[in-house]
Amino acid sequence: MTGVAHALEPETVEALAAAAARLLEEGTTDLALVALVEAVALATGADLAIIRTASPPGGELVARAVHAGSPALAAELEGTRLPSTDIPGEESDITVEGLPGGLRRAAERAGATVVRVYPIFLHGRPAATVEIYHEASELSSREELLGRLAAAHVGIAVRLERDIGSNRVRDIGFSSLELYGEALAAGADEMATAEHVVRLAAEATGAGAAALWRIESDAPPTFLASYGSGERPASGEAVEQALAALLERPRGDVAATAEGGNGVRTATLPLGEPPVGALQLYFEEGGPAAEELDLLSPFAARAALAMRRSRRVGLIARALQRSQTVIGVVSQAIAQLSLTHTLETAVERIAELTGSGHVAIYLREGERLTAAASRGLQGADADLAERLLELALGPFRGRGYVFIEDMRRDSRLRGLETTWEETGIRRVLFIPLIVHDEVIGALGVFKTRPRPYREGEEGLLVALSSQLAVAVQNARLHERAKELGERLERTLDSERRAARQLRGLYEISHSFAESLSLQATLDAVARSMVELFGVDAAAIRMPDERGESLDVRAVHVADAKLADTAPKLLGRPQPMSAPTARRLLRSGRPILLVPGIATGDDAHRFLEPFLAQGSTAAVLPLVTPGEILGTLTLLSLDPAKPIDHDTLDAAMTVSGQAALAIDNARLYQQQKDFSEMMQHSLLPRELPAVPGLEVGHVYESSARVDVGGDIYDFLTLEDGRLAIILGDVTGKGIQAAADMAMAKFSFRALARMNPEPADFLARANEVIVDEIGGGKFITMLYVLVDPKTRTISCASAGHPAARLVDRDGNVTPLAGSGLALGIEPDQEYETEQAQLEPGVSVVLYTDGVPEARRDGELYGEERLDELLRRCADLGPQELAEAILAECRDFAGGELGDDCALVCLRLSDAG
Repeated sequence: MTGVAHALEPETVEALAAAAARLLEEGTTDLALVALVEAVALATGADLAIIRTASPPGGELVARAVHAGSPALAAELEGTRLPSTDIPGEESDITVEGLPGGLRRAAERAGATVVRVYPIFLHGRPAATVEIYHEASELSSREELLGRLAAAHVGIAVRLERDIGSNRVRDIGFSSLELYGEALAAGADEMATAEHVVRLAAEATGAGAAALWRIESDAPPTFLASYGSGERPASGEAVEQALAALLERPRGDVAATAEGGNGVRTATLPLGEPPVGALQLYFEEGGPAAEELDLLSPFAARAALAMRRSRRVGLIARALQRSQTVIGVVSQAIAQLSLTHTLETAVERIAELTGSGHVAIYLREGERLTAAASRGLQGADADLAERLLELALGPFRGRGYVFIEDMRRDSRLRGLETTWEETGIRRVLFIPLIVHDEVIGALGVFKTRPRPYREGEEGLLVALSSQLAVAVQNARLHERAKELGERLERTLDSERRAARQLRGLYEISHSFAESLSLQATLDAVARSMVELFGVDAAAIRMPDERGESLDVRAVHVADAKLADTAPKLLGRPQPMSAPTARRLLRSGRPILLVPGIATGDDAHRFLEPFLAQGSTAAVLPLVTPGEILGTLTLLSLDPAKPIDHDTLDAAMTVSGQAALAIDNARLYQQQKDFSEMMQHSLLPRELPAVPGLEVGHVYESSARVDVGGDIYDFLTLEDGRLAIILGDVTGKGIQAAADMAMAKFSFRALARMNPEPADFLARANEVIVDEIGGGKFITMLYVLVDPKTRTISCASAGHPAARLVDRDGNVTPLAGSGLALGIEPDQEYETEQAQLEPGVSVVLYTDGVPEARRDGELYGEERLDELLRRCADLGPQELAEAILAECRDFAGGELGDDCALVCLRLSDAG
């Protein structure tokens, strides 16, 4: 149980302490054991807990205390016996199947599947057990530690019970057990723990007084607590006695004793190895013998453990307080996003935290450090700061700071004596302020008294400096941005039009780069024109396939209320023979529509009523250097916001760039269509018809133009078996298409002669090694399905493993191992075979499935297996489509690589 958990679980620990206290309050071990078993159940959440003890030692263990969900079960189990030979040798979890008969029956009655057994041994023989019965979920580390604590209590109770029976201890043992429980319950506070330890030790040994010291390797002993009114030496003498006793104590002795001049005998007991504390006991009348002091060895170990835990809690609390302080300082410093306020606030708060009257923050300006804010340092000498920064970034760069205990005696600071002579400073902790590996300044905390370095004293300031560096940099950037913003604001009025144009061009080019889609580019152009020029609607028309009319390809409106009206006004085809169309296509210049200009079958005639009421409209050509791609119509319904010639000139600038983006998108679409046609020509045109076998497949190319390298094919063999290949050729484009064709025809030629998976891949590798280009290879999965024998055989040449999915959603990989095809000749491949039951789905896929990406994160095989578990009941085609759809959604709508999937399932009638 960690210190934090200890602090957060007072109820459970207090229950254990109260159980130990029962020995004193009630006077019988049985009542204490009952309290302990209830505390164990509370601490671990167990439905059943049993404490057994042996009598005589090593004999059968009898259930003396039972906590169960029902009184009937508790009554039934109380008094049951367990042979000592059935007790495990150490703390362990035992499943029901591995339990001896007595424990198994108890577990079955409680409905438990696992028993946690804590054995307790005295003199090498089983003396007691603590048994915690729980379900399949494991106990947490906290619960395990609480169980061990309870087992320790039981061991103490059993030991005391036997010692009392043989008149070997006094009644004070019961009080000791109570106090020990209190000490552990107080373990969250170091001082409280120390007070309980000295009280317990004094009362248990009869000492007149006791004192406890914390021992640290790098510091003198620290006084923690004392107890009793007996005579004891002065503080300095006690420290010397404690250190001498720890150093001179013979190996193997538990305590060291010394006779004082005043007749007081001092026994010094080290707590732990290496010691974390020293317990001094003072006896005015001789005290116990050395062999009696040896009996304190278990107590010393437990007290050391309690001290370590309470010390750890204190360190964690201080670390938390330090973190809160860092957050508080930084939050207060950045409250106004002002560099001056940030620096001044930071200096004041750091001075308060460190108790220093000399603090400075330096900022780098060019190649020099300047004192940006300071306290108690006249001028905050920059030469000293430069020298300290050189040391911090040089010999001490790995530590992240430099500490100088006495600047007057440090030869590295020669020539700077006037700085500390004027200010009286002697030692310094100097920390560079670094943001993204760039040194932006430094923090210096100076003190007037020299002192050696103490481990950890830089922790708060190092943590604070990293946050302070970011705060300072943010404040500097804020002020620079504010200054720049003011400068830009003065010139923004004259450049708003250009900015809008650039924004529109960016939106258009971004949409093309984002999706590589012609329709997305057209939609972006229409939307950008509406937003840039403040018009109500924009429409783009492009020639139809016959070149007889300009069909509307994109419409965007500023107000959603016009969504139904805009298609009626702007959505009609424009005949190429219309006067405005001929004029526009012939001149390549924009036309400002006026009332009466659109006649006959001109599509713009529907705008006439609005033009007559003061609305304005214009038609612009979408022109590339060699071609007019279409037209752009702008409509402003508000007479107060007319489309004038200045607007047309600006719109023509944007439309020229938009035309290039549209032309690129159109060419891309043509190339993509051609690539997909080539790709699909190499894929199966129809599914194989194999009785008893359902087959589904799906393929989708990536957003790239080049031909991908994914290929799959089916071949029904003469004996009725179905052979399938699924592979991935390295590279893209025409060369990849050629390699795909080679792989496909090799499959059809070789599978008939070498139908077995390993033989086929070995033979195919020999062919491909001779034919494929240097540095290229093919990964391939070859699967052979026999519906008659209901078997599936598989071999892999560097390809992702197939997945078998049963009706319950269990997913099993299936693939032999082997090198990809075309790398090295004379390769051998392994075949894996599995029974294919009806309803079991077989999923084959290319690496485009697990390697689908979203913000750099891969889709991965874990997500694939989870999807297969959810969709185990789908048919092959539905399953293939579901996998592809999830990959596409994960990648944000467009795949970065080709995806090919083949799914098989043996039908119930097969």
